[in-house]
Amino acid sequence: MHPDSYNGSWSGLVAYMRRRDFLRVASGGVAIWPLVAHAQRPKNIPRLCFLTFDPDASRSTRFGPFFEGLRDLGYVDGQTINIDYLSADGDGERFPTLAAECLRLKADIIAVSTTPATQAAKKITRTTPIVMIALGDPVGTGLVDSLAQPGGNVTGMSLMASDVTAKRLELLKEAVPAISRVLVLSYLADPIAPLQVKALEKAAHSLSVALQVQDIRTADDLTAAFDAGARERAEGLLTTAESIFVAQRLLVSELAARYRLPAMYPFTIQVADGGGLMAYDTDYPDLERRAATYVDKILKGAKPSDLPVQQPTKFTLVINLKAAKALGLTISESFLRRADQLIE
Repeated sequence: MHPDSYNGSWSGLVAYMRRRDFLRVASGGVAIWPLVAHAQRPKNIPRLCFLTFDPDASRSTRFGPFFEGLRDLGYVDGQTINIDYLSADGDGERFPTLAAECLRLKADIIAVSTTPATQAAKKITRTTPIVMIALGDPVGTGLVDSLAQPGGNVTGMSLMASDVTAKRLELLKEAVPAISRVLVLSYLADPIAPLQVKALEKAAHSLSVALQVQDIRTADDLTAAFDAGARERAEGLLTTAESIFVAQRLLVSELAARYRLPAMYPFTIQVADGGGLMAYDTDYPDLERRAATYVDKILKGAKPSDLPVQQPTKFTLVINLKAAKALGLTISESFLRRADQLIE
C-alpha cells in the first residue's frame, strides 16, 4: 500500500477502504476485503486472517483498537503483515467455509471475534494459532481447557459473558424498579447464549422478574420478537452478548423505542452509536489491544497453549439521557451518579 493512500489514522484507513470494492471468493460466496490486492503484497511476511460475524468487517470501526494495536507493534498491512478480512455477513452458518478459506490462504494466525467462528476454526485446524478477540466464555463453551492453561492452539481474551449478563439484569431492575417482565433477545445458536440465559434465569428468580426469552437467528426475527414481548406485556429489554445484536443495533434500539421498553445492552456501541438506553460493558478497546499483543507474541514464537486467556479488569456503565427522556423515564440521581458516562 502506498503511504499516500490514507492518512495513517484508523479513520483514514476506514475512509480508504470505503473506496474499494470487495472481492467475492467463489467458494461459498465468502466476502473478503483485502486492504491490498494479493498480487501486490510482499511475500514471506506473516499472514493474518481476521474472521468475524459483522457485515463489512474490514471497514468497521468496532475493531479499530485491535488493528491500531497491531500498527503500534509495527504490523502494517501489505508491508510487514498481510491481513485478510473474512466476514460471515451476519450468517453464522458460513463460518466453516470461512475457516477453510483461512487455511487456503495459508494464514499463519487466525484472529476471531465470535465463538462460532472460533469453533469452526478450531475444528478445521489444531495447529494454526487462533487468537480470540474478547469472546464470551471460552471455558464454558469448550474452546480452551482453562483460563490459566488454555491448551491447544486457542488463546486470547474473555468477556466473562455469563456473570456480567446477570449483573446487567440487576442494573436494569435498579434503574427501573417497577419492571417485573423483561424481554430477552438471544442468539441461541451461539454457544455462549444458553450460558447467559441460564445465568439470567437464576438472577431473575432472586429479583422477582419474569423473563420472556426470544431466540433471534436473523434480523427478520426481531420485529416478531418485540410483538411477542408486547403480547406478554414486557416492561423492559435485555440482549445477550452476541455479535448479531451489535450488527443490528440500530434496528434493535428503534424497536425498543417504538415499544417503549427501557433496555440494557452488553456493548457500549449499542448506546453510543445505536441510541439505546443503557449499557454495562467491559473495556472492550483494552481487550482488543491486548489481543493484538498476543498476535505479536505468537508471531515471535510463543505458543498459544502457554499464553493464559485474559479477562477484563474494568467495566463501564453508560446511560443515554436522551433515550431516557424519549421514554418518559426518570432515573434516580443516585443511579445516575454510578454511571461512568452520561450521553446528553
